[in-house]
Amino acid sequence: MEAPRLAHTMGSPTSPCEEVIKNLSLEAIQLCDRDGNKSQDSGIAEMEELPVPHNIKISNITCDSFKISWEMDSKSKDRITHYFIDLNKKENKNSNKFKHKDVPTKLVAKAVPLPMTVRGHWFLSPRTEYTVAVQTASKQVDGDYVVSEWSEIIEFCTADYSKVHLTQLLEKAEVIAGRMLKLSVFYRNQHKEYFDYIREHHGNAMQPSVKDNSGSHGSPISGKLEGIFFSCNTEFNTGKPPQDSPYGRYRFEIAAEKLFNPNTNLYFGDFYCMYTAYHYVILVIAPVGSPGDEFCKQRLPQLNIKDNKFLICDEEDGVMVYHHAQDVILEVIYTDPVDLSLGTVAEITGHQLMSLSTANAKKDPSCKTCNISVGR
Repeated sequence: MEAPRLAHTMGSPTSPCEEVIKNLSLEAIQLCDRDGNKSQDSGIAEMEELPVPHNIKISNITCDSFKISWEMDSKSKDRITHYFIDLNKKENKNSNKFKHKDVPTKLVAKAVPLPMTVRGHWFLSPRTEYTVAVQTASKQVDGDYVVSEWSEIIEFCTADYSKVHLTQLLEKAEVIAGRMLKLSVFYRNQHKEYFDYIREHHGNAMQPSVKDNSGSHGSPISGKLEGIFFSCNTEFNTGKPPQDSPYGRYRFEIAAEKLFNPNTNLYFGDFYCMYTAYHYVILVIAPVGSPGDEFCKQRLPQLNIKDNKFLICDEEDGVMVYHHAQDVILEVIYTDPVDLSLGTVAEITGHQLMSLSTANAKKDPSCKTCNISVGR
């Protein structure tokens, strides 16, 4: 198995492979650990004085790249030919172990002007904490390396998906959305105790809460966006909501036009599956100008409410008509409080299918349908 490599850019790369071939001529070697101990048969020479990197700075962090720079003493600086970068997930502090002989865990690059960009979806994941330390090295004529001491260890966290990444997810979701079916209501299933609590403690109004960590690991709405989850999928045969639910036997139903209309904006939030054949799409409905709308406008691709592949609101003969995609399960987040008096609460007759719950569900990172080529 090929070890991960370090790539740097002086501009926008065409592709990771081209970048490696054209710019770096990277080398896979065995390196010392942060304590200066050589791995067996490492081919690294005894320690000689090379400048030790210090005052390390991490900047321009994305979900799968970052820029790194540091300061060095001028002594022996002209002898530096390579940088060794020890990049590890923070939770795996004892990371300086080789998976098997001759496979390094370090990143290696020829010495280039700083700052340089480290990028690559094959070893960087979004919204993940990492530690990084740096050595300078001088390659000798016999192929051995003279290395400096390790620098101090710096911690940083990669970013969420950008709008560009979410647009890639959106395009993948559009491919499988399927034909549109009519709907008339949004609905939310919970236990009876939930609705009793809303009536007693929140003046009959369901309150937005922070979205859990289900779905794509890099989703910018997870753990940040506040909203209320609704469903809108219908049964193919009846055109009505299914009677089964994983979230509770009591259902709040509200006419679609009370939540979704020309005074609301619609955003694409995520596309994922949970090791199953069916896929989920998260959409966000936000009243125009609301805090939720401002949050989404900066982070999520906005959809045309009359023309998209997932959820449509249009007017026919003076009446609002609604359609939803047939072949994905839509999870709709509404970003404002919703009063129970705007709809009805009743017990459903079906089963509580816990296997369908998406609470903190982890996305299948191997699914070719719903993953994009950035960190998982």
